Amino acid sequence: MALSRIPEISPLSQSAAWLGLQQHAKEIASLQLAELLDRPERYDQCARTVGDVVLDFSRNLVTSETLGLLIRLAEERDLSGWREALFSGLAVNNTEERPALHMALRAGEDEEFSAGDVDVMSPVLTERRKMLRLAGDIRFGTFRGYRNDKFTDIVNIGIGGSDLGLVMATEALQPYAADGPRVHFVSSVDGTQLADVLDRVRPETTLFVICSKSFTTLETRVNAEAARRWVLEHAPETALQRHFIAISVNDPAMDDFGIAPDHRLRIWDWVGGRYSLWSAIGLSIAIAIGPAAFNDMLRGAAALDRHFRESAFIDNLPVLLAMLGVWNQNFLGITNHVVLPYDGRLHRFPAFLQQLDMESLGKHVDRNGDRVNLQTGAVVWGEPGSNSQHSFFQLLHQGTSRSSMDFLAPVEASSRFHAQHVHGLANMLAQAEAFARGVSAETAREALLESGATLEGADSLAPHKEHIGGRASNILLFRRLDPYTLGFLVALYEHKVFVQSVIWGINPFDQWGVELGKTMAARVHAAMTGAADADGLPPIARQISSWQAKD
Repeated sequence: MALSRIPEISPLSQSAAWLGLQQHAKEIASLQLAELLDRPERYDQCARTVGDVVLDFSRNLVTSETLGLLIRLAEERDLSGWREALFSGLAVNNTEERPALHMALRAGEDEEFSAGDVDVMSPVLTERRKMLRLAGDIRFGTFRGYRNDKFTDIVNIGIGGSDLGLVMATEALQPYAADGPRVHFVSSVDGTQLADVLDRVRPETTLFVICSKSFTTLETRVNAEAARRWVLEHAPETALQRHFIAISVNDPAMDDFGIAPDHRLRIWDWVGGRYSLWSAIGLSIAIAIGPAAFNDMLRGAAALDRHFRESAFIDNLPVLLAMLGVWNQNFLGITNHVVLPYDGRLHRFPAFLQQLDMESLGKHVDRNGDRVNLQTGAVVWGEPGSNSQHSFFQLLHQGTSRSSMDFLAPVEASSRFHAQHVHGLANMLAQAEAFARGVSAETAREALLESGATLEGADSLAPHKEHIGGRASNILLFRRLDPYTLGFLVALYEHKVFVQSVIWGINPFDQWGVELGKTMAARVHAAMTGAADADGLPPIARQISSWQAKD
């Protein structure tokens, strides 16, 4: 049922469930996670299956009482009302007075979404059809370069939400890109990525996709202008209209650049960058994997949207992930969260979630502008699990800081090396168990004695072999890594972030912290290049000037 107004927020100190969780955390502080895992009913109580995705959260220090209190907290914070406000197109992004309707971008043609009283599905579907038609024409060679050459290389120029999600998805779905052009991504402002790409491609067979809602983002503009100059070094100016496509709302800027009117795609102000891969911003994904696979990705995300909107909280995957995160962070003091995919094709998934989570939840004031007195955003990081086991897992197992973890893996191998994939799955399950159970110093000592160590040697080495255990983790297991499942997983984490924002009373859809550094960088650059007074530069800038002068 659509809402007509955004719910109110209240201090968490007024929540009986919040106060109950504070007391509950003290009561179960001495409970051992290994003890919970050994209970015969544990997995059945702490596993949820939706389609081909299973969430196993049994390796968290939670009991049925904990879960009950967490669900009560979600109810007291009016998560149902906020969820409907989100789907109803109300201005849940209150600081910018905008809705957040990324769900409309993946909705089916028979679904309805509106921003206030304005229907958004008609323009969304029109733009989707245009984008997918263009992606197909590029991929299959109907749309060609100025010399009628088929495009062999696509260079996506963007940054942040116009880069991270696109890189993640094309890497994850690489098997679906076998018959398409090579897709490259350029985001760094220092020129290294662009230089490396341009050294490997030919101007007559290269298409550039510029992703910038405003068409003024510094990093994107600088790289796009450099690419434009490179094309003009090898081709006539008329080639620009065949070799550049843009996704933006800034028509005058696209006119000045030379983007043909038919080669422009739209995006709306109710789409945040980190939520935009479902839109025309995803053109490079659609070119890489094909329009049909891109539609499958949309279908997977839409299925998760329905699950989030319709399922009871106790069976709702985004709600459970979010509330477990709140429990670990705010009541157990675990402020690091590590994402560990056991599939190499998901190697950019942790970086994508870094932006989604940290840009959304890194806030120090609530929706009313009042300072919050709790931890609102975890530090999210991670790498593929196999490599991580030989690097930072040491800290996770035996370090003094504590982290919670998400393990992700498909059951079916994403390559032809199926036997090796089984090794990966075995490592994932073993690590999750090891993190949860640990090894006591006494057990380590006994093992050393059994292996032939002297009494003195066992006593000396046992403390170094102790693993405290009790490390919280979730396992997200899915049948296979395909476009549908990837869409499902990304939407799962999007809604997890939204749920946590509701609990903490913060706005997850603005990012003012991103803007400050960009504004200051513009002033510093002007001073460094002589366009402005250099008196305000930090002292170390003199060293930069000195070395540049010698060069």
